Amino acid sequence: MPFIYYLDIFGTIVFAITGVLAASEKRLDLFGMIVVGVVTSIGGGTIRDLILGRAPVFWIAEHCYIWIIVITCILTFIVARFYTFPRRALLFSDAIGLGVFTVIGAQVALNLDHPPIIAITMGMMTGVFGGVIRDVLTNEIPVIFQKEIYATAALSGALVFVNLRWFFPDGSAAFSAIVAMLVVMGIRFSAIRWGLQLPVFLLSKRPGEE
Repeated sequence: MPFIYYLDIFGTIVFAITGVLAASEKRLDLFGMIVVGVVTSIGGGTIRDLILGRAPVFWIAEHCYIWIIVITCILTFIVARFYTFPRRALLFSDAIGLGVFTVIGAQVALNLDHPPIIAITMGMMTGVFGGVIRDVLTNEIPVIFQKEIYATAALSGALVFVNLRWFFPDGSAAFSAIVAMLVVMGIRFSAIRWGLQLPVFLLSKRPGEE
């Protein structure tokens, strides 16, 4: 459907930008930024397609994705040379991409007639794994392995999207996608704004331990 396709293109552009911004903080050259931008944009979707046995993977079936990513990376690289993006810009851009790719991943699984639980899982994986690969390449601890609310936001959005599509199969896919993305971005923005975190398991100290 056109809306989901254009949404996918938009998410690809946003995640490419986040990849370049993350790479710019590490002072990588143009080639390094393009590599990080590419894997950030297509990483989650590639893993999703491989798991679902969807061949060829989406960016091979439609190679326009690679051109879009490379052009986006180059333009962002040029702008980044003259303007220093604040750290918060990376976090908010990443939240937008997370919301978009969560919806895309869930929709792909539904299109292949997988059950809701698989669609929810694929939505979360598509949303978070591009960022995981980006963080690993830029020598950062992936956000999903920290206390920040990240994968939980994607999971919540995937749950909302799949349930809307399940209970209202004749409803508008655009409406379901927008609501789910707002859920993801709302949770993520709130976590960034107010420093919300998931509880951490701490071992209690034994008597006599400092």
